[in-house]
Amino acid sequence: MTFVVTENCIKCKYTDCVEVCPVDCFYEGPNFLVIDPDECIDCALCEPECPAEAIFSEDELPEDQKEFIEINAELARTWPNITEKKEALEDAEEWDGKPGKLKLLDRS
Repeated sequence: MTFVVTENCIKCKYTDCVEVCPVDCFYEGPNFLVIDPDECIDCALCEPECPAEAIFSEDELPEDQKEFIEINAELARTWPNITEKKEALEDAEEWDGKPGKLKLLDRS
């Protein structure tokens, strides 16, 4: 199993989770983080650290977030690795909890 970053991370991108990851399996895009499923060791340290509650174990993933399994795997292959905590996006608090953010995901 792996952990998956889901929709609520979009436009928030808190990086508290990155700091506790023992295998550095997080990758960073412009407005979202992903977990490389091939690198994740299922340690569960990241999940409680996410202020946006956007990280789930793959087997506990809400049904409406299942597409993020593939999104994480895809983007982890192209985005740079992130190993240290950074400031959240400027308007992260405003975006936290808003539905329908998938269309705002910047894949560049």
